[in-house]
Amino acid sequence: MTTATRHRARGTAQPRLDEAARARAKLGQRRDNVAGYLFLAPQLIGLLAFMLGPLIFALILSLSHWDGFGTRSWAGLSNFTAVLRDPQLRTSAKNTVWYTVVSVPATMVSAFAVAYMMQKVKHRSFYRTFYFAPVVTSTVAVAAIWLWLFNPEISPLNSLLRRVGLPAPDWLQDARFVIPAFALVGIWQGLGYQVVIMLAGLENVPRTLLEAADIDGASEWQKMRRITIPLLSPTILFLSITSIIGSFQIFDYIYVFMGSNAPSASRTVVYEIYQKAFVEFNFGLGSAIAVLLFVALLALTGLQLLAQKRWVHYTE
Repeated sequence: MTTATRHRARGTAQPRLDEAARARAKLGQRRDNVAGYLFLAPQLIGLLAFMLGPLIFALILSLSHWDGFGTRSWAGLSNFTAVLRDPQLRTSAKNTVWYTVVSVPATMVSAFAVAYMMQKVKHRSFYRTFYFAPVVTSTVAVAAIWLWLFNPEISPLNSLLRRVGLPAPDWLQDARFVIPAFALVGIWQGLGYQVVIMLAGLENVPRTLLEAADIDGASEWQKMRRITIPLLSPTILFLSITSIIGSFQIFDYIYVFMGSNAPSASRTVVYEIYQKAFVEFNFGLGSAIAVLLFVALLALTGLQLLAQKRWVHYTE
């Protein structure tokens, strides 16, 4: 075989080897993709079955008349019109907003204060567990305990208020105090979760910046205001979004405290969904309220994400 012939043979074999390598690489990538989808399948199936599926079905029900037993009939936008004209729903929406305004800022400020102080104490894991315990406690059990604390006759909370010379309200019967009472329970139960998240955020603040501020003679307040809080802003954004979503979905406390016939001053939007759908068996109206709640939360979250450009600072 001449030299030219050998060179041509090598040139022909090289593309074949390259094609075989590419085929093996594609096969390996295909196997990796299949394995990845198999690992994701349980979560994706759960997402479709318990989130996207019910969301689509609720949207369909919001445009229908259905009592849960008979055949569905087309309602168009009449359910939404009836919901928006319902004075009780407007009151419930105001109660929900009032609960959010009271509970969300108070919980976040308290969580930041506790987490900031916990940085400088020993046995931090013990205190973290102590604060987190109410989060993993059943909401019904928490509500049952606070139901006793809110009892105007035997409440130790009211006894304490009387001793310091403050009026002791009837928490669950006085329309002025019922939503703040729910907020108090929500703050107590949700504080531990936010403390843990705040601690994680504080641990990510670069120590070099704090040490440089100490060298420059900055006070504790100046370090907190100029360094800690700005660098903690992504954590604050995350907690504000999740807290607002959670506060708009309050239901458990009201149901345990008030039962299935709560007075107007203590109702919230999710309670109205329960009332319309599972007490009055009007699933069309209940689904319409749920869709409006979803749209409202989506809009609030979108506004928060748009506003983050002005005050959220990310470290590189």
